[in-house]
Amino acid sequence: MSNLYKDILNNLPTAAIVVDKSLRVRYANRAFREYFSAHKVRGSLRDAINCGEREEECGKGIKCAYCPVRNVFSDAVANNGLAFRNIIVRSGEEGKTVALRIKIKPLGKYYLGIVDNAYEMEIAREMHSAQDIQQRLLPPAKCPGGVPYSFMYIPCREIGGDLPDVYELDGDTVGVIADVSGKGISAGMLSAFVKAGWDREEPSPAHALTRLNAKFQELNLDEKSYITLAAVRVESAKREIHYSVAGHNAPILLKSSTGIDEIVMNSPPVSNWMPDFEYQDRLIGYREGDILVLLTDGVTESKNEAGEQFTLERVENILQHSWDAEHFIERLKAALTEFCGTFDDDLTAIAFDLK
Repeated sequence: MSNLYKDILNNLPTAAIVVDKSLRVRYANRAFREYFSAHKVRGSLRDAINCGEREEECGKGIKCAYCPVRNVFSDAVANNGLAFRNIIVRSGEEGKTVALRIKIKPLGKYYLGIVDNAYEMEIAREMHSAQDIQQRLLPPAKCPGGVPYSFMYIPCREIGGDLPDVYELDGDTVGVIADVSGKGISAGMLSAFVKAGWDREEPSPAHALTRLNAKFQELNLDEKSYITLAAVRVESAKREIHYSVAGHNAPILLKSSTGIDEIVMNSPPVSNWMPDFEYQDRLIGYREGDILVLLTDGVTESKNEAGEQFTLERVENILQHSWDAEHFIERLKAALTEFCGTFDDDLTAIAFDLK
């Protein structure tokens, strides 16, 4: 092959491979090698697809007769250089499964194979990795110490824009729930910013919010981007809740003796709308047995087929008939699923069993 052909193929975003009539690889472009985690530009088909076959000669192994890549090129040789097939290949030492659609066309005395959905498959693979990373940002399913809690996190797309977090600080339990603007990948990146930018060493929820707002200004995003957030610090020794809110649904406190207490606090989201806003802390007491709930507006604003919203009233009714945090989360999830069926927004809630 000429260097010109090689240069053209190597700069294509589409995975491409050139094979001769003997089924020897004359050239595999960069996208193809990255797709199959292979390192050789030319050689055997085994080298190109990194199939893991250990037979000394490619094509002589027991599995080679069933190799879909070898078979599609064999078809091309037998059919004047034209072949098309959807195939599944096991690639690499770990035997990862790669699904692709490959088209073979004649290229002079060679055969050009184009994996025409390699880019989409790579995006899907990256999306799966992003999902895995986002799952690792979630708090543990159970509380290792401090105030017991339970939570639900249901993204409406592969990548969500909500972020629940729970951690311990100097013997107190801190809960944070955030909802970022947008959906999908951009929302996932902004929620990751919240996770990285939140000061876990700051005891004051308001000061942590103010610092997050200052860091947000450095991103220099447009006015369509913003973050709503609610944060609480539960001080069990004094049975007090320190809280601060940035444009978010305020916390809900179920008092075992008097019923629901809706905490009201008006303040703007983290955004560039009011870049120098100073958030404030508020304080509320509680008794042992109370339940504290943080949730995103995706929960209250979820709609059914008739266009009716789930509403805060339904949430509070479920809370009043729940005997602990875990029971509340289970019943809330079941009620939302029955009411909505499918979801158009991320649904996130955290509930704490106060003691």
